[in-house]
Amino acid sequence: MELYQKAPSFELKDQDGNTISLDDFKGKWVVLYFYPKDNTSGCTKEAIDFTRLKSGFQEHGAEIIGVSPDSEKSHKNFINRHGLGITLLSDQDKRVLRAYGAWGKKKNYGREYEGVIRSTFLIAPDQTVAHQWRNVRVRTKKKGSEILHAEVVLEKLRGLQGEQD
Repeated sequence: MELYQKAPSFELKDQDGNTISLDDFKGKWVVLYFYPKDNTSGCTKEAIDFTRLKSGFQEHGAEIIGVSPDSEKSHKNFINRHGLGITLLSDQDKRVLRAYGAWGKKKNYGREYEGVIRSTFLIAPDQTVAHQWRNVRVRTKKKGSEILHAEVVLEKLRGLQGEQD
């Protein structure tokens, strides 16, 4: 997917069974992140990090949406178990994952298989892709400190908005 191209539209069910579409967010920034599985270590850390920074994203007019192939019920349990404050969408047929290039071949311990490629897209108010991250590491150690992917996304959002002023 190229930067500044129109983000693929979607309609998916959230954790409460509501249909959510990209069009619901016209005129707003959207952090759309794709993750493999509810209640796994990395995915839990990522969801907690985005929840903790939610007010910072909201200050900059951005909504946070997570997408995985898990069911609505699984998402609801994940949210309740960890006190998450973000919207999670169910893409069980992987149609949206594929549209964003977040489903494909992966390798683990020499074994090749298809799965979710952890990815994040920053979608501008005009619904174009303003920035993207592929093969995301939820947390990266650098010079003795930990850098959170969610913080990197928030900093990028701030920077892009600063460029537009």
